[in-house]
Amino acid sequence: MPNSAPTIAEGSKQLAAAAAGHLPPEVLATFGALTERLREAGVPAGVAAPGSHVADVDLVDSRGEATSLYQVTEGRASVIVLYRGVWCPYCNLALRQYSEHLLEPLAERDIVLVAVSPQKPDGSLSMQEKNDLAFPVVSDAGNSLAKQLGVLMPSVGEEVLTAQRQLGLDVRKANADGTEYLPMPTVALVDSDHQLRWIDVHPDFTTRTEVDEVLHAVEALA
Repeated sequence: MPNSAPTIAEGSKQLAAAAAGHLPPEVLATFGALTERLREAGVPAGVAAPGSHVADVDLVDSRGEATSLYQVTEGRASVIVLYRGVWCPYCNLALRQYSEHLLEPLAERDIVLVAVSPQKPDGSLSMQEKNDLAFPVVSDAGNSLAKQLGVLMPSVGEEVLTAQRQLGLDVRKANADGTEYLPMPTVALVDSDHQLRWIDVHPDFTTRTEVDEVLHAVEALA
């Protein structure tokens, strides 16, 4: 059923407008060049195809306890959201929308919602508490799941990392493995047999999968 909530795209436009009003011009230019480069590159050729088997990967929950993808999803169908980190305003926006408008419809269908990022567990806990999320938020050190799905973003380069540090963000310190590598924002629908049924990848990190798109994919799964 279509969702009447404001779209993530609308919120993203507001975030972009706010950033344009307060970020230094040179930082804006650097980020703008990055997003243009990512848009032009598009979705990677190696993205996992529907029908692929999704293997288990080791994860760490927001309390710092070891777990795994299969443990978190409890043998049930799942919607897995790969996001960059608590420092990313577009990620916060999307996960709030999913919590408010997607979590309940999924629960009614016995589908688990899980958010996965490469950040340290304390970042996952901050994400969960900051946005009042009632679903698992876990860390995937080394981006094992992103690599498996073929959605690992290439290195953004030192110019972008320097611009981020100007804003007080050091991605290498935020990530559990000490690298700058991040997943492309991705939503994957996986059935109870660990088979990938649908995947939506966003090379441009300022865009996200809408709630309605996920619900349409879920309806097709039935």
